[in-house]
Amino acid sequence: MLTALLAKTAALPVALTIGISGTARHHPVEIDRDAPVITRDDIVIHAPLERIWKIQTDVEGWPAWQPEVIEATKRTPGPLRPGSVFRWSVHGLADIDSTVKQVVPQRRIAWGGPAQGITAVHVWTFTPCKDGVRVHTEESWSGAPVEANAPALQQALDTSLDTWLHRLKAEAESRS
Repeated sequence: MLTALLAKTAALPVALTIGISGTARHHPVEIDRDAPVITRDDIVIHAPLERIWKIQTDVEGWPAWQPEVIEATKRTPGPLRPGSVFRWSVHGLADIDSTVKQVVPQRRIAWGGPAQGITAVHVWTFTPCKDGVRVHTEESWSGAPVEANAPALQQALDTSLDTWLHRLKAEAESRS
């Protein structure tokens, strides 16, 4: 009985966990709401959800549409899932090892990890809407470098996420 239950729950989205009562509960991964640097941003993309999701979760394809991303390599084969690790470099931060914390296919993905003393948590949500898909992102940064220069790092993260969203929009809307 336990083996059958485990086999069934292995296919459930990560956001669902089975409680002692046997009922499913939603436990979304969240940013660090106490972090000194937090950015929230969103955009509506006029493209199919499936296309947007594919572009966003194709980590190794990021450099093709985001010139700020110098390189990106998945260290865990297969589709992104909880525990997947990818290494990437962006102007100003090299060798970022991010670990996927949560995946709800075509709805939500969260990853995070440390890079050069900064601990980041990054959450993306994808919501179909009248005009396309609303893509919302939130990211928090904490750690000694952030505390030492929060205003500059706040501006850097604000700019980075705004640029990412606009590049994702351009890429998704240009593909047919």
